[in-house]
Amino acid sequence: MARFMRYHVSAEMLVLFLFEFGLGFAVLYNLIVSAGAALQPRTTFVDANQAAVLALAIGLTSMAIGLYRPETCLRTGRLLLNTVVAGVISFLVALLVGMVIHVNLAPLQDHRPLWAAQLLVAWILLLFATRLIYRAALRAGLLARRLVLVGSSAEVAATLKALAASREGAFSVQRIVPVSQISTLEPTRLLRERIWAVVFANGAPMTDQFKASTVRWFTDADFRELQLRRLDLTELSPDWFQGAAASRAPDAWFTRIEAFGRRALDIVTALLLLALTLPLMMIVSVLIPLESAGPVLYRQERMGLDGRCFTLFKFRSMRADAEAGGPIWAARRDSRVTRIGGFIRKCRIDELPQLFNVLRGEMSIIGPRPERPHFVEQLAEAIPFYADRLRVRPGVTGWAQVNYPYGASIEDARQKLSYDLYYVKHRSLLLDVLILFATVRVILFQEGAR
Repeated sequence: MARFMRYHVSAEMLVLFLFEFGLGFAVLYNLIVSAGAALQPRTTFVDANQAAVLALAIGLTSMAIGLYRPETCLRTGRLLLNTVVAGVISFLVALLVGMVIHVNLAPLQDHRPLWAAQLLVAWILLLFATRLIYRAALRAGLLARRLVLVGSSAEVAATLKALAASREGAFSVQRIVPVSQISTLEPTRLLRERIWAVVFANGAPMTDQFKASTVRWFTDADFRELQLRRLDLTELSPDWFQGAAASRAPDAWFTRIEAFGRRALDIVTALLLLALTLPLMMIVSVLIPLESAGPVLYRQERMGLDGRCFTLFKFRSMRADAEAGGPIWAARRDSRVTRIGGFIRKCRIDELPQLFNVLRGEMSIIGPRPERPHFVEQLAEAIPFYADRLRVRPGVTGWAQVNYPYGASIEDARQKLSYDLYYVKHRSLLLDVLILFATVRVILFQEGAR
């Protein structure tokens, strides 16, 4: 794992991103130089800048489609679909960005009419091939990080379960060392064995010799948090939030800048999305009342920052009398959902009016899903730490929404809370941007829609 702006990213995926960015830059630079020679001489600096902008646009588009998620590489069908979609969309994005920054590649078409199609196919094949190589390396154990676990079989069971749920070939447990034999963990020997980290079960002691060494180590809860990117609710202490806040205190000035940047991101993103989706929203506003009588917008009380309630706006996707008997969770194939409502739910179009809540400061673009007071009270009684998700503004999309499907039970709420609290603890402007990119993938492939 590589740490960047308080966020841990996959080192392999980071290397892959940089490799493909560099390759894309080289190809685009040569194309721009060749096209420019047919027109008029230009400076190398301008050509390089244009190539870098186009290569970055292609890389960020591929990221939004999910090509830099290790999980995508392990499923052949999903990998093939994602690479084709990413290749086509990134190609269109590159053309659009090229028009904005005035890149003219038209002279190349005079000599090679099919060069654009050939370049697109070659790029898709490259994306697919590099990830197949990555998957083969994972399955062969070439990229596995070697671990030593300290504790009894029962104590390390949760970590072993987490490792089994992680991507195939990511970790290799070399041995499990009982606490009574902890003195056998000699740092020099661990380094010779190329041990990536030692994971200590809760309460397992560490020798001073080990603490002073360069060997990487984790508690089991910290290790699972790092690898699964969610908090283990069973390991949280009552003052976990104060501890997380204290760890960020030295960066208070940076935190203030982030807060300003987050609000600016909220406003700019909301205004941009409203401008882009206004025609779509107008069409939906006409279709909803044609199918079922009732208001176009659904207004519902939700609980926000610090437990303050506000009125949330959504396009109505159910019958007007859907909750005549009281509030209930939405179910799969819910009979209350209209045909238009089913479509706008799958495409997340019903969430668009929440952009007005963002502009009013009641919500953020990124944050935990805002819940109704009735469900918050019910879940807070059943799930420890549930109220802690109210320490940040709720969001239109969030870390839990892009990592876990739609929740419709207390157990689903418990699982989503582990992701929400991870966001509360680790939130940063970078993580917000990554969630925005991931939301594109979730909407495009209708992940977890209900």
